[in-house]
This record gives sequence, C-alpha cells and structure tokens, in this order.
Amino acid sequence: MTRRAALHLIPTAHPGDVSGLEALIDQGRLSPPEIVAILGKTEGNGCVNDFTRAFAVAELGTALAPRLGLSRAGVLAQVAMVMSGGTEGGLSPHLLVLTVENTQEPATGALAIGTAFTEAFHPEEIGRMAQVEATARAVREAMRQAGLSSPGQVHFVQVKCPLLTTARIGEAVSRGKAVATADTYESMGLSRGASALGVALALEEVPRAALSDGVIGHDLSLWSGRASASAGVELERNEVIVFGTSPEWAGDLCIAHAVMRDAIDLPAVQKALRGAGLSTDGGQLGPEEAGRLVALLVKAEPSSHGTIRGRRHIMWDDSDINATRHARALVGGVVAAAVGRTDLFVSGGAEHQGPDGGGPVAVIARRQ
Repeated sequence: MTRRAALHLIPTAHPGDVSGLEALIDQGRLSPPEIVAILGKTEGNGCVNDFTRAFAVAELGTALAPRLGLSRAGVLAQVAMVMSGGTEGGLSPHLLVLTVENTQEPATGALAIGTAFTEAFHPEEIGRMAQVEATARAVREAMRQAGLSSPGQVHFVQVKCPLLTTARIGEAVSRGKAVATADTYESMGLSRGASALGVALALEEVPRAALSDGVIGHDLSLWSGRASASAGVELERNEVIVFGTSPEWAGDLCIAHAVMRDAIDLPAVQKALRGAGLSTDGGQLGPEEAGRLVALLVKAEPSSHGTIRGRRHIMWDDSDINATRHARALVGGVVAAAVGRTDLFVSGGAEHQGPDGGGPVAVIARRQ
C-alpha cells in the first residue's frame, strides 16, 4: 500500500483557536485518524514562560479527543505537537496539520513524513549526551516509519524538546543530581542544542567521537543543516518529525532545503524555493508560485559575535526584547519578502542548527 502525505495550513485567531481544524474535519476535508503531527506558531514570547504553547496543545488535544475516541492525554501521546512561540514582526499565527493516508495511487516519489518520541527525560539529562543519543534514536525510528533508508533522503527534522524549570531543577537536586544549568532560559538553548546534535548524529553530519557534554551549546562549529529544535515547558520528552523524499510515496508534494549562512541570506532561501520547483526569477514569488507554496520552515538566531557581515547588531544587548525575538522578526521579514506571504514557521534559537547566526530552511510545495 502506498502512502501519501498532506499538509493543511490553518490560520488562527488566538493560541487556543481550533475552529479552523474543526471546520476541516466537519467538512470531511481532514480525517482525524490520519493526523500524525501538528505544528503551530503562537503569539507568545517564545521564552520559558510562554504558556501560549501549552494552551494551544491542550486545546488541540481536547478538540481531537472525542473525534479519535481517546482521552486528551491519549491524543498527546500519539500525535506530535510542535508549538513554536513568537510571531514577532509580521509573522502570522497558524497551524500546520500533517496527515498520512494509505492510497491506491501509484508511487511517484514525494514528500514522506515519519514521527517518533523519546522517553521522558530526567531534568539532569536535558542539555546533555543522554538527550543527544535519545534524539538520534528517535530520528532513526522516524526515518524507519517513513521508509527513508538513507540520511540523504531527509530534508528537515523538526524537534520539540523540553526545558528546565525551577521545580524540575529542585526535583533533580532532591535526588542528589546536578543539572546542566540552573538558568531556566539557558536550559532552552542547551535542550535545543542537544536535540540538534542528536539529529546531526543520526544523519551522519557529525561523528559520535566529536560529541560530549562539553560541546553542547559551546562548540558552534558542530551543527546540522537539517535540524530545527524548539523548546517548551509543555512537555518532558522530545517529539521528532522527519520530512524527506521517498520513491515509495505518492502525491504532489515535494520538499527541498538549504542553509542560511546568516540572517539575511536571501540566496539560500531562493535556492530552497528553486529546489522545490518554485520559480523565483531573482525576486519575490508571484501569486501563482506563492499559491503552490505549502509551508516554509526556517531557524533564526542572532550571531554570537554580534555582527552581520561585519556590521554591528544589538540583538544581544537589548534588555527589553529577547534576542531570539529580534531574530525571528528579522528572518521572518527576509523570508516573507522572498515568498510574498507571512504565514511562515520561523523558529528562534538555532544552537547547532546551521552555522553561527544562520540556520536551515526547508520549503514544501505542490508540483506544478
């Protein structure tokens, strides 16, 4: 039996808005049992106390529970939920609902999707090699689920990972365990970084011998060109979604990726667009091409050296607005100008995800 992947992009009015999802289901355009993952951009601050992510996950679980004959916890146990907080600048809040169905259509070579989950992490494992290795195992399992036999078939890996809170740190200390950091915000970066290095390990981008607790969040020369990790308070495990191309899948969706070398690397965005069959002609996508764009996913991160192509930026020096919020707005503006749309999955915090100050970008589009 051939499989076919589909993506449904749904605008949201607020973080708990599931009306668009429910409407698609009620209209028969979306089958709940076929949902394997939901990605979303919510309008929180993207930091430790961004509970718009947890609110969205809870509402999605509640909406799907009766339609799947499960409890809310049952839904969240089987459907990967990746809510990325922060829609700074002109970014538009939305959901991306990923479905996989069996079909009688002939395999044509198309987008393939697989998901997998790690076990829940102990607080002392977050940001350390235990998280790296568990993530690598989950990536390999998601590849197996998608029928992707080679790392070269993988274009993008989206990970949702946990962070440390004061309560989680205290629980570890009560057992005599030391955590990677007592700074809850710093724990987000360490968790993202460990997750990204797990992707790099699974995709053979970084050798196991180069990895240790000490390099996580420090040796930025080690990175994945296909990893995107988003940290949140709403979970304790890593949830992994692998996007690739398989000759055994059917459908009209294709995916391509590139790596932005810095926050204003427009040519890299255009390279990914061309790889997905979209004509850029050196400028913004026209209405027809923009209509074929199904999703654009990209990582954003301020460069650690405080410059972009030799010119100073102040993202790290602004005490009022978090640096990753600046980066999301900046990169969001660059990619929006390239595609003529603002409903884009721009995720902040790119530790070990692309080179310092840059990040991977993936484009999913319908074939002409």
